[in-house]
Amino acid sequence: MKKILILNGPNLNFLGTREPEIYGHGTLADIEKLCADTAVQHDMKVDCRQSNHEGELVTWIQEAITAENKEPQFAALIINAAAYTHTSVAIHDSLKMLSCPIIEVHLSDPDTREKFRHTSYISPLAQNVIKGKGADGYRQAIEEIAKEL
Repeated sequence: MKKILILNGPNLNFLGTREPEIYGHGTLADIEKLCADTAVQHDMKVDCRQSNHEGELVTWIQEAITAENKEPQFAALIINAAAYTHTSVAIHDSLKMLSCPIIEVHLSDPDTREKFRHTSYISPLAQNVIKGKGADGYRQAIEEIAKEL
């Protein structure tokens, strides 16, 4: 069974209470359930993780890299790096080492928000960017991966 790694960055553990006018009232647990339910429909599994620490996200991305003579641990990566999207060269560099598909997801549309959110260090490496679709963006990402795999 193919497995998708889903990484969520800083402050997403406060979904549901943090700026609901931007991010909605759903929680990260709601998103994780949506992802698990969607993956099962395609005979896949998800491994959902969240961290407020840039280095931990980099470590998890590195864990997804196929080691020599080993099967890949994950068939694809979905990432919502949150604020690190706009600042992290370290996450960008670790993503460059992946051989699996990468999809960038954002609950809101960063292009309609503050100017500093208009730059993404992830987008150049992603096969697709899904933004402004709320939690449904994660479902769309899994559906896209299922079609590709």
